[in-house]
Amino acid sequence: MAATIEGQDRVLATAQQIVKSLNMNTQATEDMILILSRFDNRLSNISDLMEDGAGGSKINQQFERAEKIILLHDSGGAGEPSSKNSSPWDESTEETSEYLAAVDLIIQLTEDLNIESEGGDEIIDRAENALQLAMSKLEDDFRHALIHNTVPLDADRLYGSVRSVSRTFPSNDGEIEDEPERFGEDDQEGSSTLHHERGASLGGDFCVDLIRPEAIDDLKEIADRMIRSGYEKECCQVYTNVRRDVLDECLMILGVERLSIEEVQRIEWKIMDEKLKKWILALKVVVRALLFGEKRLCESIFNQSELIQEICFVETTKSCVMQLLNFGEAVAISQRSSEKLFRILDMYEVLGDVSHDLDTLYTDESGELVCSEAKGVLSGLGMTAVGTFIEFENAVKGENSRAVQNGDIHPITRYVMNYLKLLVDYSDTLNTLLPKNDQHELSSSQLDNGDGDGDGVDTVSPIATRVQELIASLQSNVDEKSRLYEDSAMRYIFLMNNFLYIVQKVKESELRNLLGDQWIRKHRGKIRQWHTSYLRAAWGKPLMCLKDEGIGGSSSGASKVILKERFKNFNACFEDIYRIQTLWKVSDEQLKEELRISISEKVLPAYRAFLGRFGSRLEGGRHGGKYIKYYPDDLEHYVSHLFEGKPVVMDLMKRKST
Repeated sequence: MAATIEGQDRVLATAQQIVKSLNMNTQATEDMILILSRFDNRLSNISDLMEDGAGGSKINQQFERAEKIILLHDSGGAGEPSSKNSSPWDESTEETSEYLAAVDLIIQLTEDLNIESEGGDEIIDRAENALQLAMSKLEDDFRHALIHNTVPLDADRLYGSVRSVSRTFPSNDGEIEDEPERFGEDDQEGSSTLHHERGASLGGDFCVDLIRPEAIDDLKEIADRMIRSGYEKECCQVYTNVRRDVLDECLMILGVERLSIEEVQRIEWKIMDEKLKKWILALKVVVRALLFGEKRLCESIFNQSELIQEICFVETTKSCVMQLLNFGEAVAISQRSSEKLFRILDMYEVLGDVSHDLDTLYTDESGELVCSEAKGVLSGLGMTAVGTFIEFENAVKGENSRAVQNGDIHPITRYVMNYLKLLVDYSDTLNTLLPKNDQHELSSSQLDNGDGDGDGVDTVSPIATRVQELIASLQSNVDEKSRLYEDSAMRYIFLMNNFLYIVQKVKESELRNLLGDQWIRKHRGKIRQWHTSYLRAAWGKPLMCLKDEGIGGSSSGASKVILKERFKNFNACFEDIYRIQTLWKVSDEQLKEELRISISEKVLPAYRAFLGRFGSRLEGGRHGGKYIKYYPDDLEHYVSHLFEGKPVVMDLMKRKST
C-alpha cells in the first residue's frame, strides 16, 4: 500500500513538473492539465495540486513568464552577454509587443501589493528587480530611438522653414560705410551712401519636425511605461539631453556662436553685422519653426501628462533660447554707433514679433524665466535704439568738417539723407520707442507740418517731428559750410547741390509722407532763389563790360580805346569763370543743364548785341582779333563745359588767337 501511495505521489510530482514547465504558455498549460486528467483519474485534481501543493497560481505563472522575457532581453539572448545596442524595437513587431506586455504585467504586479500566494514578498522583490531591469533597458531604447530617428540637419532645410513664410531672404548686402565722426573725410561721390537690407519677414507658424514621424508611437510607448512605473525623471532626463543637443547643433548650423559679453564687444563692426544678420534669422527659425515643432513633439510623446510635457519642453529649449537672448543682451549694452541702429531695430522688431510666440509656448511657471528674459532684452534693445538715434542727432548737429572744394554734395548730406531714407522704414517701431516730450512737441509746431493744413502738434508723429528736426539741423549745417566759400557764386552752387539732393531723397522715399508736398515746394523755391543769386554773383561783372554806358557816343563814334578795354575785360572775366567753374561740380544733370541754359540766355544775347553794335569798330583794325576773341557760338560751346568738375582746355581760344 505504501508502495502504491509512493507511486501515486511520484506520478503526481511528474505531472506537476510537466505542467510547471509549460507555464510559459497559459493555453498549453491548460491543455496539458486537461489531457493528464483524462488520461488518469488520479490526475483529475491536478489544477488544485498545482495551486496548493506547488504554491503556483496563475499570477505566479504569468509573472514568471514576464520575468523570463525581461531577463532574456536584458541578457541579450540565452547564454549571451548583455548588449546595450540590442532592442526589441529593432526586432519584429510580435517580439516588441511581447516585451511590452511583459513590462505591463510587471508594472501591474508592483502596483498590486495584495498578492495572495505563498512567498508573495519574494515575488514582489523579483518583480521590482525585473522592473528596474526593464526600465534601464527602456531608458536605453528611448535614447536610441531619439538619436537614430533624428532627421538629418542641414542649413537649407532650416533656412527653408523661414523662406517658405517670408517675402525676402537676407543676402550679404547691408553695409553702412561711414560713421558720423568721419563725415566729410572723403569727398568722393557716394562715399557716404548707405546700404541696408532688412531680413525675411515673419509669416505664420511653420513647424520643423526633427524626429521621423513613424518613430513617435514607439517613443510614446516607452515614455508611457517609464512614467507609469515612476521613472519619469529618468525619461525626461534622457529626452531633454538628446533634444537639447539637437537644438544646439541647429544653432551651430545657423551660425550662432556661444560668445561672452566681452567677446561680443571686441568684434569689429563688419564681422558683427554678419553675426547680427545670422542671429536675426536664427531667432526666426528657432522660435517660429523649431520651438513649435518641439512643443508638438512633447505633446505627442508625453500626452498622458501636461506637467511632464511642459517640463520636458522648457528644459529642452531653454538653453537654446537663452543663448540667443544672451547674445542680444550683449549687443544691447555694447558701444553705440550710428551704423548699428538699423540692425538694432531689426533685432528689436524680430524679438518683439517672436515674444508673443514665446508667451504662447511657455505657459507654465517653469517657462516664466524665458519670457521674462526676452522682455528684458527687448527693452534693452529698444533703449539702445533710442540712445543711438539721439547720438546720431547730436552728431549731425555737431558735425564740423570742412566744405567741399568743388561745391558738390557734401558727404554729410549724402549720409544723413540716405540714413533717414532707410530709417523711415522703421517709423512704426520708432513711434513706439521715441519719447513724446514738451521740447520736441514745441519745436514741431514751428516746423512744416505735412501740407501745411494748420493741424495741431497732435497730428505730428514722434518720428515725423524728429525727422524734420534732423533735416533742419542738416540744412543749418550745410548753410554754415556754404559761408566758408570766399566766392559767393560757389556758395550758391553748393547750396543748390545739397538742398536739391535733400529734396530728391524726400520725394523718392517715404519721407515725402512725413514732410509733405508743401515742404518740397518750399525748398524748391529756395533753390530757384539761389539759382538767380548765382547768375547775379557769377556773371554780373562780365555783363557790366557789355553795357553801353561810358563808351562815348553811337556805335560809329564809340571810343576804340574804351571798346578794346571792354572786350579785353569781358574776355578776362569769361576765361576766369571758365577756368574756375569747369572745376565746380553739379551732380544733378537737370540742374546742370538748367544752369547752362540760364547762363546762355543771360550772357549770349547781351554779348551778341554788344558785338553787333561795336564789333565793326575793331574787326577791321590792327590786332582786332586780339580783342574780339569769341563769337556767340564760341561762348555757348564753352558754357557747355561748366560744372563738370574737371579742367578743360580752351582749345578754340588758342585757335582764334593765332
